[in-house]
Amino acid sequence: MSLNAFDILMVIAVGSMTGTGIGLIIGFIAKKQGTVTSIMTRNDRILNCALIAGCSCVSIVGLSWIFLS
Repeated sequence: MSLNAFDILMVIAVGSMTGTGIGLIIGFIAKKQGTVTSIMTRNDRILNCALIAGCSCVSIVGLSWIFLS
């Protein structure tokens, strides 16, 4: 299989969007995500950023394994 830059960038883009959505949904379910970011505590903001980054990484790796292998 021949990989080009478009394939790799599409996996990264779709994986980051999917991971962001999953991370935000998990934050809302856990009652750590507020509707207004300015009224959230510092720990809640850090947790949300960690959820988004972690879910995005897992989504990118999963999509890479499925579509680029």
